[in-house]
Amino acid sequence: MYRKIMSYLKEWKESQFRKPLILQGARQVGKTYSILEFGRMHYENVAYFNFETNPKLNETFEENISPVYLIPILSHIAGQTIVKEKTLIIFDEVQLCEKALTSLKYFCEEAPDYHIIVAGSLLGVAVNRTKFSFPVGKVDIKTLYPMDMEEFLLALGEDALVGQIKECFQKDAPLPSALHEKAIKLYRQYLVVGGMPECVLQFHETGDYILIRHTQNMILASYLNDMSKYNNLNEIKKTRLVYDNITVQLSKKNTRFQYKLIKKGGRASAFENAIEWLVLSGIVSQIYRVEQIKKPLENYRNIDAFKVYVSDLGLLCAKKDLVANDILYMVDEINDFKGGMAENYVNTQLLINGYTSYYWQSERGAEVDFIIQRNGQIIPIEVKSADNTKAKSLKVYIDAYKPAYAIKLSAKNFGFEDGKKTVPLYAAFCI
Repeated sequence: MYRKIMSYLKEWKESQFRKPLILQGARQVGKTYSILEFGRMHYENVAYFNFETNPKLNETFEENISPVYLIPILSHIAGQTIVKEKTLIIFDEVQLCEKALTSLKYFCEEAPDYHIIVAGSLLGVAVNRTKFSFPVGKVDIKTLYPMDMEEFLLALGEDALVGQIKECFQKDAPLPSALHEKAIKLYRQYLVVGGMPECVLQFHETGDYILIRHTQNMILASYLNDMSKYNNLNEIKKTRLVYDNITVQLSKKNTRFQYKLIKKGGRASAFENAIEWLVLSGIVSQIYRVEQIKKPLENYRNIDAFKVYVSDLGLLCAKKDLVANDILYMVDEINDFKGGMAENYVNTQLLINGYTSYYWQSERGAEVDFIIQRNGQIIPIEVKSADNTKAKSLKVYIDAYKPAYAIKLSAKNFGFEDGKKTVPLYAAFCI
């Protein structure tokens, strides 16, 4: 299955400023597969080392972490010669070996001709919660997320449809109605399946939603296991409480995160570490309210007002225990959840495209779901789960700040009117 990360990895390999690369991301998003596939396609051989399946590897890094010392030993362990520029060295689950991570500094300084990629599911947690000697300035860092809507469509062989969607987005011209309906159906399937590569592959090969749900539940179980294994003892229960509560918060009309909904009398001091753990692990993302529409937006965020979204839509639906038909036919019983689910979906697409998103709220309660900087301009984005595109809050924002244009995401076809760019939900990956 095609992953966009491949283009980045190719640029990394060919860059004269290349440094050892840290590829981070949540479990099961495809880190190991992507770098192994990249190595197979672009190198003569791959030397792969996994610190989880081979704990004795740690001993190699105990005495000396200089490349001159390590390379012969690693070549022996791998059973093949590691050659400059021709071998891709991979350290997997590197969060389990602090010195292996520290060694990247010396690979950068003393042996830059060796190509090395390290991956880890909980690197963010490990680096921020322990006394790791992190090689600041000596590594490139990239985050891999679940497959976005475009990668999902390409995995299903819908290359031509992707091309037409991109063209309509650029031209603000409606997609032919038959294709629009097909794309809406595929969007709903993506909500059920999500972007975890194993789930997408199972959907492509079997179309069996029950099998996919089983896989999703196994991934959720591994996340819960990580919360126990890689967390402070007194934070485990709180972290699970927060994670379990996110779907509840997304079912509210106001999706702003509220501590009191986790536990009666809940406060930031009790749960902020749990939220930080979930964010650092890549399981959730957090966006803040912006108080003023000025550049840089980061300067005007309110750290006490934020929303939390999960990283994958399929896992969100599995966590909510929604059956496939509830989503595919958008039944009335899930009306309270539709808005939050659509918001979560858009957030994942924006995150994968590299945006740092915020949301905005007026003094009288008008709210715009996402504020981003696109091509140097501050752009508001309003999200509607159906084809109802009445966006009163967006009008309040436009009247106040006069943006170059605004984006409305809904089930409606492409178009442009009164300074508002109408984009179907399935095309959020184009933004």
